Amino acid sequence: MTLPLQGQAAVDQLLDLLDLEQVDAASFRGESPQTGAQRVFGGQVAGQALVAAGRTVEPERQVHSLHGYFVRPGDPTEPITFTVETIRDGRSFSVRRSTAQQHGKTIFFMSASFQTPETGLDHFSPAPTDVPAPEDVPTMLDWVSRYPDRRSLFKASPQAVDVRYVGVPGWVPPGDRDAQAQQRVWMRINGKLPDDPLIHACALVYASDMSLLDAVLSTHGEVWGPGGVIGASLDHAVWMHRPFRADEWFLYDSESPSASGARGLANGRMFTRDGRHIASAVQEGLLRRVGG
Repeated sequence: MTLPLQGQAAVDQLLDLLDLEQVDAASFRGESPQTGAQRVFGGQVAGQALVAAGRTVEPERQVHSLHGYFVRPGDPTEPITFTVETIRDGRSFSVRRSTAQQHGKTIFFMSASFQTPETGLDHFSPAPTDVPAPEDVPTMLDWVSRYPDRRSLFKASPQAVDVRYVGVPGWVPPGDRDAQAQQRVWMRINGKLPDDPLIHACALVYASDMSLLDAVLSTHGEVWGPGGVIGASLDHAVWMHRPFRADEWFLYDSESPSASGARGLANGRMFTRDGRHIASAVQEGLLRRVGG
């Protein structure tokens, strides 16, 4: 099997995607990897939109939250133009609106808030304790070896993120996945990132879109693709709670509180290996059943 780009080479390609070309003080241009995909990966355009917003903010102010809407599918063969509007620069917070456009139409927009670091109250709910270590759960290559007919999914894009499902992935054939109320996935950027906190935040946002809607399907034992469900992200929100490195293992602990009207809602908490709660994410997606 021909393997996709992996390890540091894939991470370097991700860094190239996040290194937007600056057109002027508030405009940037980004590219997409040429993988044959029919639309731009949502995590990519969200990460790039955050890069654009972050480049207009004083570097000591760090992103603490973002809220984005996926309006139209992105065309991976065309550059994406990002325009950043300064909403407010206060004494402690800066707020930006970042809009992504192709062919003169908006495909994604995001509000992001940045804060000067402060001290204050500090608590968080504990991380799950009954989870095997990332080294003890199957890799994506292990799963693909079990399901060779799913190789095209694995080959479709570079593997900049090492994703290891504690349970069963959502792309196995129908009937091979039992219903589980909780979905847990170990993740890390599969190489070394620079020390810039904005890059780590953007990389985490990129990864946060990779499995969250899986939690909706997991609740029903459903799968993606023929005989299962097709879907698309509608909106996405992330909150950053504590400093972290996206190139170190974090546990993405996700569940789905509701699904109705061909939409599913999922939320996830991200924990470091030593149990620190570093970020939270919520996403709603369009989910429609397809034939076999």
